Amino acid sequence: MTEETSSTPLTTGKKPSEEEVKKTPQEKNTGMAIVAYLLFFVPLLTDAKADPFVKYHVKQGFVLFVGWILVGILNSILPWSLDFVASLLDLGLFVLMVMGIISASKGEQKPLPYVGIYAEQFKF
Repeated sequence: MTEETSSTPLTTGKKPSEEEVKKTPQEKNTGMAIVAYLLFFVPLLTDAKADPFVKYHVKQGFVLFVGWILVGILNSILPWSLDFVASLLDLGLFVLMVMGIISASKGEQKPLPYVGIYAEQFKF
């Protein structure tokens, strides 16, 4: 990339917009937001717990975790012939997790389908 195409408001002498100022803390904590989907409790053990962006993704990661527990219980209850149902639910939860990781890596706060509604009800 040349300097002309990679210039930012900070290098051109322009004052950054409010949007860019707001994105700065989120960009610093995108790593913790991504970790929230893999191990939801880890960001709660760090300083990132005060960031609303990280909290948003922790809540969604927590709901996905509970979903995986419920699918595991369902899998143990269902007869072995219906094991594909639990496999499909696991695949669906995995796809939702990937969607959440992508959203967090972009610095967005998009609610996940079917999960976002329940995640908003939690108060951390």
